[in-house]
Parts: sequence; C-alpha cells; structure tokens
Amino acid sequence: MSDTNERRHSGARAPAREPATHEHRPSRGGPHPEVRAQRASRDGRPPQDDGVHGSRVPSRRSGPGTTSRYLDLVLLFVFLIAAWQALYAAVGEVALTPPLVTLRNAGALLASPVFWRHLEATADAFAVSLVITAIGGVAAGLALGFHRFSGLVSEPILTAVYTLPKVTLYPLVLLVFGLGISAKIAFGVMHGIIPVILITMNAVRNIDPVHLKTARGLNLTPLQTAATVLAPAVTPEIFTGLRVGFSLTLLGVIIGEMFASQRGLGFMIINGMNTHDVPTMMAVILLIVAFAVAAGTLLLAADRRLHRGAREAGI
Repeated sequence: MSDTNERRHSGARAPAREPATHEHRPSRGGPHPEVRAQRASRDGRPPQDDGVHGSRVPSRRSGPGTTSRYLDLVLLFVFLIAAWQALYAAVGEVALTPPLVTLRNAGALLASPVFWRHLEATADAFAVSLVITAIGGVAAGLALGFHRFSGLVSEPILTAVYTLPKVTLYPLVLLVFGLGISAKIAFGVMHGIIPVILITMNAVRNIDPVHLKTARGLNLTPLQTAATVLAPAVTPEIFTGLRVGFSLTLLGVIIGEMFASQRGLGFMIINGMNTHDVPTMMAVILLIVAFAVAAGTLLLAADRRLHRGAREAGI
C-alpha cells in the first residue's frame, strides 16, 4: 500500500523548471539601440537616434519628394521654353519673338517711363477691383451660407451667370460705365466676385455641426462663437476663394483694358496687335505672366499652409 502511494506521488511530481534566461529578442523596428551604438562605434560612425521603438522620424527640410518637385518645375520650364522656340521657328517674327529677344525687350520696357504710366493705370484699377471682389464676395458668401434657403436658391443662378462669356456683356458695360477706369473695374469684379461668393458659401455650409453644438453647450455668445469657432473653420476656404478671385480679377481688368480703355497693360497689348508691334506686345505679355505666376505661387503656398494648420488643429 505504501509502495503504491509512493509510486502515485512520484508519477504526479511536476518536472523541475529550467532557469530563466534573459535572452534579448530584437524588436520589429530593428536592433536594440545599444547594439546599433556598438556597431556604429566599431565602424567609426556616430550613433544615430532613430526615435521611439526604432522608428525613423522623417525630416521636413529636404527629401526625395522636394528634390523631385524642383526637378519637375525645372523640366516644365525647359519644356515651355523649347515649345516657345519651336513655335517661333514655325511661324516666324510675324506673330512671335524668340524667348531671349522677348526677355531683352521686357528689360528695355521696364526702363521706359511710358510703361510705368500704363502699369500705374492697371494697378489702380486692379486694386479697386480686388477690394470690391474680396469684401463683396466674402460678405455675400457668408450671408448666403448662413441663410441656407437663400443659398440653395442663389447657387444655381450664380453658377449659370458665371458660365456666360463676359465679353458678350461688353456693350452693356460700355453703356453703363463708359470708357475709363470704371469699365475696367466692372470687368474685374464681374470675373472675380462670383467664385469668391460660391467658395465662401460652401465653406460656411461645411462647418462641422459638432463645433456649433459645443459652442452652444459652453454658452458662448454669438460674437465668441464667431471668433473662436466660425472664423477658424472658414478662414482657409475663404482664402482659397480670394486666391482664385485674385487671378480672375486680374484677368478681367486686363480684358477690360483691351476693350474699354485708352491706358493700361491691356491697352498696350491690343495696341501692339493693331499696329503690328509684336516685340512690345510679347514683352508686355511676358511681364504679366511673370507677375501672375509669382503672385499665384505665393498665394498657393500660403493657402496650403492655412489648410495644413487647420488639419493639425482638427478643424
């Protein structure tokens, strides 16, 4: 009986545990930082900090994406110059001047007092048009955005009006405003104000209702709600509308000077066409394009920065 109990207890006895070994297992992110430091010192390189859990933090200053973007811009510029030169070789000096000659003529035009008088006339009309477009477009867009029924009714009407060719309204503009700066301002506002209204109206519509409910839950006054909730939410989209309106207003002013003015850069272009002064016409066009591209690039960079800041803030 005792022998049976001894065999039973000996059979139920658990096997002895092996001593635990503190063996290091490499993480998924790569070798342990101490191992990387030892390898770096053995190779004569300074140790690198790859961030938390071996993850490498990307650098914002430069990278393959930035280099590729700059390379694309350079290739685009070279392609445009080559296409310009090829088009000049095809049509000759009757309609175009080559790129280097046009650049030299533009430099000579900048030294001419006559050019600066025309530029001043264009700048005055453009500044007034842009102010009217910005203030009127944003105010109308905010009003239509907050009054939803008015926005739903006016949106298809504004879209249909904007699709009309503005040149067809040239006789009406001349009859109402006459020749001079008023007609140029009218052309500029006609081109730029409707996109600003539509973009601002959609920005107000797209405000997250949760933000407004949170403001009501915090018992914020209408002024506090507008300053802390509405303004940060709609500012990036409003700036996008102003950026679009900037380009279209400039286009409208130039077109207005072609048809309804005796001064300005648009008048210089149409006068060069009428008198077959191709070098002056091409030089003025080059200066306008250079200004538009530079201003558009700066506004686009600011626009992207505003949208990035809004995304990071969770708006």
